[in-house]
Amino acid sequence: MTPSHNHTPPQFATGIRVWACAMLIYIVAVTARTSLGVSGVEAIERFGLTASGLALFAALQVGVYGCAQIPMGILLDRWGPRRLMTLGAVLVAIAQTEMAFSSSFMWAIIARILLGIGDATAFISVLRLLSSWFSIRHIPIFTQLTSIFGLFGQILSAGPFLMSLHQWGWSPAFCMTAAAALIVAFIAALGIRDSTQNTPSDSQVFPSVSPHVFRNPGTWAGFFAHWIGAGPPMTFTLLWGVPFMTLGMGMKPEQVSRMLIIFSVTNILFGPVMGIVSARMPKRRPHMIALSFTVIAAVWAWLLSSYSPPSIFAATCLVVALALGAVSSSLAFDIVRMTSPIHTLGTALSVANMGGFMATLTTMLTIGITLDALSGDEVLGWSHFRVAMSAQAFLWLIGIIGFVLTLIKARHVFFGRTTD
Repeated sequence: MTPSHNHTPPQFATGIRVWACAMLIYIVAVTARTSLGVSGVEAIERFGLTASGLALFAALQVGVYGCAQIPMGILLDRWGPRRLMTLGAVLVAIAQTEMAFSSSFMWAIIARILLGIGDATAFISVLRLLSSWFSIRHIPIFTQLTSIFGLFGQILSAGPFLMSLHQWGWSPAFCMTAAAALIVAFIAALGIRDSTQNTPSDSQVFPSVSPHVFRNPGTWAGFFAHWIGAGPPMTFTLLWGVPFMTLGMGMKPEQVSRMLIIFSVTNILFGPVMGIVSARMPKRRPHMIALSFTVIAAVWAWLLSSYSPPSIFAATCLVVALALGAVSSSLAFDIVRMTSPIHTLGTALSVANMGGFMATLTTMLTIGITLDALSGDEVLGWSHFRVAMSAQAFLWLIGIIGFVLTLIKARHVFFGRTTD
């Protein structure tokens, strides 16, 4: 199917300003999302959690995010990005405020649910804005830039947030992110425009979601591409990376913080390159996704084959490989655009985005349950993490099979002629 968004390039400078306002919300949402990952040890102490309890805690927010993707995609196609992102930022502020003052596990759970809903509005709204403000040749590059600048949220959580957590405590650290969310909500309400005209979003002309979105194999190819690309790095950065490196590998907090920053910097360095290649060679997108995942699997296999905790060099190789997977996961959205009409693009993008978060949800829970089963009353160590992290392979296999099958169904798009 020929894409329906070969429109005249819009006002580029205004588009940059709109995109920048939207990016502020996305950065704050990422900071809030990853705040639990870097405070996992403190959360265990504050709420008296086991490994599986911590996994459930984090997976709940990810699960809510994933389940909210399709409803938020539908609202995005009906309301437009500005209203949806403003609402989402307010929900993030409420969630982080509640987390700051929660002393019971139940209230913290409610906070993570609200955070998952608010977070679910950000990324797909930014991607939807790209299709309204930028030309076809620029969209893959700005998609990568969106993911890259979103990683500043990871840097903020691994740096300033973690430092404030250790220096000032739990409540002040989470209150800082709540205040930031309120500020960017105000900026979004004033600075985001849904389209190149001062009119309601063109998506509002089409209030119904086309069944094409769910019947289209390209949509599901994007889903599974995001599953195998984003699942491994998100599992690591959102929850199990810090415990794996501290409790499993025996690394110091400053070393762990450095690893997370290396992850983000690698994304920043390779993201633009991936975007340029994607724009120039759209038929190679499936190959790039497959190659990046192969690198991830190979590095994990090498690292987990050791009977003793690996070196800092091995950890560095791992975070670099995971970063390459995170970069390649954005190609899932380029794949979706190849077959999706613009008036249903928000819903189609939300389905693809759901893939990585569903993979992350199941993987985080699997690792947590495995750790509890292996450790019993023992202190978690390398031998436990070595087995638990290997359990990811089964879930990766599901994603690989799904990706291959959907590519076969959509081979006329990916391996035939295409105008994208």
